[in-house]
Amino acid sequence: MQQIANRDWCGINSIAQYYTPKSSDDYPKHATDKIESFVRWMRSKRYSENTIKTYCDALKTFLKYYTAKDIEDITNKDVIDYNNDYIRKHNYSASFQNQTVNAIKLFFKTVLNSKMETETIHRPKSGKQLPNVLSKEEVKKILEACANLKHRAMLTLIYSCGLRRSELLNLTFEHVDANRKLLIIKSAKGNKDRITPLSEKVLALLRDYYKAYKPQKYLFEGMYGGQYDERSLASVLKRAVTMANIKKPVTLNWLRHSYATHLLEAGTDLRYIQELLGHSHSKTTEIYTHVSTKSIKNIKSPFDDLDNY
Repeated sequence: MQQIANRDWCGINSIAQYYTPKSSDDYPKHATDKIESFVRWMRSKRYSENTIKTYCDALKTFLKYYTAKDIEDITNKDVIDYNNDYIRKHNYSASFQNQTVNAIKLFFKTVLNSKMETETIHRPKSGKQLPNVLSKEEVKKILEACANLKHRAMLTLIYSCGLRRSELLNLTFEHVDANRKLLIIKSAKGNKDRITPLSEKVLALLRDYYKAYKPQKYLFEGMYGGQYDERSLASVLKRAVTMANIKKPVTLNWLRHSYATHLLEAGTDLRYIQELLGHSHSKTTEIYTHVSTKSIKNIKSPFDDLDNY
């Protein structure tokens, strides 16, 4: 593999990746123009396309909840009612609620002159939940359970590079730099680019995958071309976990968390892990120190000092 400028690793020219926004029919009809203005404002501020999609989806759900009400008449109380009667009722996470609040605040602050007092909208308190991590043996079992070469290549790349789901699905050939053994991740969360190392084993797997499937645009495509479906990717992992006889509720994010934790346990500096994961703040990365077992295993329990027990 070579970088896209002079690449011939799989005999295909680069095709640029573009994001196609949803049609206006997906939004509440009375909000279509305003949401389109919101999208244009976010793009002018260089928000990533993933953030734009996430905010628009959250906003659409919120406005549909108040579809019989004029947007200009929505107030802070409506947000509180929505948090209690929709988000909490459906047992959605605090992070989902926080994402929704961010979208609502930004929309009403930038697009509308309404009764909403955006500065007083509260966010949920953040819980301190530890990331779920698999052992190296469990990861190996999951990857070996994938008989399908494409499926194994996708899950391997997520684990070996610590990718988010969207980062994997957005990959094109120009993101693989075989000469330098790097994967270039463009416009990731926070609209940041980063690089992560590619091992020779992973490069060999990608070469075998290309020879078998010959994708045309995205690195991983669906059966009929185009970007691979995120729900299908989740199903791929679910089947592999079942085949590996692992009883844990493993998600794609577990592979990313496992990548970070295994790096830390291997002695990789936390600052490098922060860069590899694309975290803006070191505190986000530091959470992996709480699930790493390297130091914990060396701690002797006082129970072991009890005589004649």
